[in-house]
Amino acid sequence: MSQYHGCELPEELYYDLDYVWACPEGDGTITMGITDPAQSFAGRILRVRIKPVGKVVPAGRQVATLESGKWAGGVPLPFEGKVVARNEALLETPHLLNIDPYHDAWIARLAPTDPEHALDSMHTGEEAIKALHAWIDRYGIQCMRCTE
Repeated sequence: MSQYHGCELPEELYYDLDYVWACPEGDGTITMGITDPAQSFAGRILRVRIKPVGKVVPAGRQVATLESGKWAGGVPLPFEGKVVARNEALLETPHLLNIDPYHDAWIARLAPTDPEHALDSMHTGEEAIKALHAWIDRYGIQCMRCTE
């Protein structure tokens, strides 16, 4: 795992080079979440809304919305997909995103409409990590995690 300015950046994930990560699962679904720099930038997450299971979300539309004391925004999908699972724990304890954005605080799992091309617009590996370093520098982020 790469680290930069205290931010964890797993090389195996796919990134939109802004604030969303994606992880392809063995069953053909894709798990989505927000990055460590994004959770630091947003501040303590106070509210999470996630589309319901069964909902088809078009590419570019939001699968979830997040609110903190200083920021509110959506979590856009880079592909069209059907929500097959959502992280119910986030609905009760939104700041889990500030504690563990890559594991316990995944947001939704989706079945892409076009699995072969679902991640075409996303980036991974060294290219993604370099671009995320630039994003961190642009916003002057020093990552920090909340505790319980």
